[in-house]
Amino acid sequence: MEAPIQLSFPLPRSLDTRVYLHLTVKAKAVLLFLTTASMEEAGSPTPLGSFVYALPDRYNPSQPLSTALCTVEPTLEFTTRLAKLLARKTQLPTYVGNSISLASTGLGGTVEEEMDAFKKVVEVTLANLKPILETAQTPSDGVRS
Repeated sequence: MEAPIQLSFPLPRSLDTRVYLHLTVKAKAVLLFLTTASMEEAGSPTPLGSFVYALPDRYNPSQPLSTALCTVEPTLEFTTRLAKLLARKTQLPTYVGNSISLASTGLGGTVEEEMDAFKKVVEVTLANLKPILETAQTPSDGVRS
């Protein structure tokens, strides 16, 4: 496919923290890594978060299957939900690594803050995936069926 997409965007409800996204789309899989860093910690390493594999279920397309390959409890639920959502939307096996920290948000990571961060990550990721997936699904003669 294409070269990896690397970008950052502000973490919702946070003053100086950004989400860093690394997205790689291969012919048969999607690989996404996420982390956060504030201006003060931009040069320091971030601890490893959870790593989850999800794949579409042929028998129940609305419920992708997933397994955690590496678990770090504070990031596991967010990572699993994201991997399953991307597997369902793309119909491709999806690997998601996530070490997002919501500690710098206004209230330290409430449910609302986590949902805002999740929505923003999904919005940005799907916006970047859409053109790649449409190109991959177009037949070689350029005509869609």
